[in-house]
Amino acid sequence: MHRKPPAPQPELYRYSALDFTAVGLYVAVAGLFAVAGELLAPFIRQLAPSPAAASYAVNLIFYGSIGILALAAARRVVVRDLRVLSTRPWFTLLMVPAAVVAMMILTAVVVTAGGGVQTSANQAGLQALMQQVPAWLIAPVLVVVGPFVEEYIFRHLLIGKLSRRLNIWLCCALSVVLFASIHIAGQEAITLNALLPYLAMGATLVFVYMWTGKNLMFSYFVHAAKNLLAVIFIYAIPPELFEQLQQVQP
Repeated sequence: MHRKPPAPQPELYRYSALDFTAVGLYVAVAGLFAVAGELLAPFIRQLAPSPAAASYAVNLIFYGSIGILALAAARRVVVRDLRVLSTRPWFTLLMVPAAVVAMMILTAVVVTAGGGVQTSANQAGLQALMQQVPAWLIAPVLVVVGPFVEEYIFRHLLIGKLSRRLNIWLCCALSVVLFASIHIAGQEAITLNALLPYLAMGATLVFVYMWTGKNLMFSYFVHAAKNLLAVIFIYAIPPELFEQLQQVQP
């Protein structure tokens, strides 16, 4: 049986005060830590029993507060997109892991073509954090809330809403580049090798978002599944072996 696509709802793609609040907070906090993170670190660590606890608390508060704003701003889109996906549950269950596999393949190809991977400061920090914080504390931030915040900002706002004013392909390119850039912000030197994995990830997420008719929740599920796989991988490997693997990276 052929299902009709959902009726256009242009009001869902108009910017709201909540959108500007969420983006403003995201940019302000991310920019602050990118520019003055080293200066803020000693002060934050005084408020927590350990550096790992301080880092986790910052991420939890950061993503938690923006996540609440993002969910409030995009709640109608979330409900609509979940309803669309629920009409084809097998499609969702099969295509989410397929998209993650495609993302991993694209990343491997791009990184190999670029001459090898370089671990970004962001990735190194997350890996160090996951070696000190239990999985049940990490998962809500990295698997549930974090991906939703990023899909809301980099897909829903930068493509879904901004494309009402700019060429949609320009919005897609902007989404990929900004998504990759924010993940290596704060590094002393921004290199192509550090940027490539995030460019591949961003390109895949943009593709699935557009392919599913700007379905925010589908791109969110793909993003969350990829992060879940990374969390499982890191926690499944003994710390000693993980350090050895890091040392042999080109």
